[in-house]
Amino acid sequence: MSSKVSLQKGEVSVPAPDCTPQFIGKTIEKIAETVARGGYRSVLFDFDGTISLIREGWREIMIPMMVGELERLGTDESDEDLETAVAEFVDRLTGKQTIYQMIQLCDEIRNRGGTPNDAIVYKQRYNDLLNTHISDRIGNLRTGAVDPEDYMLPGTRELLENLLDRGLVLYLASGTDHAYVRQEADLLDVSRYFAGGIFGAQDQHENFSKAMVIQDILKTHHIGGSGLIGFGDGYVEIENVKAV
Repeated sequence: MSSKVSLQKGEVSVPAPDCTPQFIGKTIEKIAETVARGGYRSVLFDFDGTISLIREGWREIMIPMMVGELERLGTDESDEDLETAVAEFVDRLTGKQTIYQMIQLCDEIRNRGGTPNDAIVYKQRYNDLLNTHISDRIGNLRTGAVDPEDYMLPGTRELLENLLDRGLVLYLASGTDHAYVRQEADLLDVSRYFAGGIFGAQDQHENFSKAMVIQDILKTHHIGGSGLIGFGDGYVEIENVKAV
């Protein structure tokens, strides 16, 4: 089963992780006709949903967990209302560090008259649930029971190798905790592509953001924003790259 995303100049079938991908058409929509092409030197990649499918289903873990916390407050909101409210801020904050979604959950609890735990408590609970959800995937990758390509977006490795062949320096930045990103990048055998570094969320969340990684790339390589390409499926990395 797959869902079809319509573009102005073509359509592409988006496969579920356990499906054989089938692409319909090969047209890429070009939004900004005035953007200069060529001259790129560095590339920033998001990880989950852009390279890796290991954490596919995370949203179906996070949203019910948060709805459950809000239900305990006994407001007159229906389950549907709570799910809509939670889904809005979960999606809005996707791409940022996970802790920001948990900070927003704390605000939602306070707004309904409750007293929340520390955001890190909710983050750990979510991580525990998600790690249980993906434990078989991690185990199968560790033992070699599945090919890493089974948990990657189609064509990802070819893209990474193509960019390296062009002499570009690749960076990986994720809102997922750094230790998890490193582990999963190793399991997918993609760490070796990112000579620029692999960056993930830190315990001190104010010390990391994708915007900070971008500024470091520009400073380190003495380039302007026009020398940077970004690949990602979330609005955060798209906005951050466009901003420079």
